[in-house]
Amino acid sequence: MCEPQMERMILLSSGMDQTGPGDEDVDSGMGFSTVATFPALSGLCSALGCSRCSTGFRGFILLLTFFIYTCYHMSRKPISVVKSRLHQNCSELVKPINDSYSLNDTTWCDWAPFDKNNYKELLGAVDNAFLVAYAIGMFISGIFGERLPLRYYLSAGMLLSGLFTSLFGLGYFWNIHMLWYFVLIQICNGLVQTTGWPSVVTCVGNWFGKGKRGLIMGIWNSHTSVGNILGSLIAGVWVNEQWGLSFVVPGIITAAMGVLTFLFLIEYPEDVDCTTPQHHTSDGLDENQDNPADLGNGPCINKESSLESVARCSKEPRAQPAAISFLGALRIPGVVEFSLCLLFAKLVSYTFLYWLPLYIFNVAHFSAKQAGDLSTLFDVGGIMGGIMAGLISDYTNGRATTCCIMLILAAPMMFLYNYIGQNGITNSVVMLIVCGALVNGPYALITTAVSADLGTHKSLKGNSKALSTVTAIIDGTGSIGAALGPLLAGLISPTGWNNVFYMLISADILACLLLCRLVYKELLAWKSSLSRDRGYKEI
Repeated sequence: MCEPQMERMILLSSGMDQTGPGDEDVDSGMGFSTVATFPALSGLCSALGCSRCSTGFRGFILLLTFFIYTCYHMSRKPISVVKSRLHQNCSELVKPINDSYSLNDTTWCDWAPFDKNNYKELLGAVDNAFLVAYAIGMFISGIFGERLPLRYYLSAGMLLSGLFTSLFGLGYFWNIHMLWYFVLIQICNGLVQTTGWPSVVTCVGNWFGKGKRGLIMGIWNSHTSVGNILGSLIAGVWVNEQWGLSFVVPGIITAAMGVLTFLFLIEYPEDVDCTTPQHHTSDGLDENQDNPADLGNGPCINKESSLESVARCSKEPRAQPAAISFLGALRIPGVVEFSLCLLFAKLVSYTFLYWLPLYIFNVAHFSAKQAGDLSTLFDVGGIMGGIMAGLISDYTNGRATTCCIMLILAAPMMFLYNYIGQNGITNSVVMLIVCGALVNGPYALITTAVSADLGTHKSLKGNSKALSTVTAIIDGTGSIGAALGPLLAGLISPTGWNNVFYMLISADILACLLLCRLVYKELLAWKSSLSRDRGYKEI
């Protein structure tokens, strides 16, 4: 058991730690009492001791936030699977015996208003209603995320996201055929989904230091691919029959996860008397080093504190750092470069996310369910790529270089997939996994470990309040690319799928070029480090 906790238990047993009604700990600067929220957990932590408590809670937070964002992505995926059901080749299907269909009706199996020749543009508009709203809302979301308790913010976001996802599917059961309905639902869903990413990255960043952040977040970020896989598989169960359930079921699951988030999410380690993590080092000294002076109530407690001073300091609320401004976050070194890189990397990733099942359906001539199932291999590769990128960047301490190399390799692999990926099931499986790893690896690394690194940059002097805003800026800029990709795919695909892949390869190359300055700085740092090591050996 750590020293401050032992002293605090002595105070509690002697009746010296008395706090008045206005002396409770303040949660996120909003006046919510942490002790009142998690009294049992706080006591459990004191009983178990600092080390075991911190490890257990960190594992719990990692798992909980993993499931939270898995649900967010699961609720986004059904539209890409259902697209092939909203407009299909009716001549290959058996027309039901129904007087409402004329003999010459070639669109009887399609869902209006997507039964016209411009269905790709209409489906692209539905995609972009979500993605544009998401991109705009993301810049605002980070500001709210810094100023509101994340537990309430995330819970409300998940409940509303589940509601709007279900409403899209209910359009099937309510027999709605108006484009504005589906566009409006997507706009609302895009806005409420922005509550997710800045919040979960901030929460994980609060609990984990920089030591193995790349590997930990690489594994953790597989929630994106796991959510896509679950969304595809769940949507595939009902896509050929009652496609509305492809949205309703993920919506219900997401809302249920929102309730669990409200009950169990813990925003800060201090909320349950756990130690704060080490975010970065400076001249060999850790700013958040786990020493006895930092494990209690900040600078009030040190090795020579008397019981009276501990009692006095335990009554003082934790000082909350000021939230960083939008322009202040932009001035953090590396934020602009990684944000613009993510714009093009996410353009590629989200084009695959929204259009890959339709591409497989049209080019390889699989059924809607088979195309949806096969597209999950891209996300399987994404899991591998995210973990690999995190592991390599931790080992080399080169986030930008790792991203750049993977982006360079992704361009020729996408070209090969378009030309030979459909020549047999084996080729398709292998190429989808490899492309998924190389495309989603940099995207995963930038949105997780890089965002957390920049949000706890040493220039901020320990102000972790910047983490949500930095994450929102990076992912918000990336979301502009996520909106552009599917839109461009919808406009270009009528001219041929080859042109869509040329667009994706061009975006991939631009993403790589935007990291050149940071790669150069990392190479200089490695060169300097090697020179120092040789100098030590000579001495």
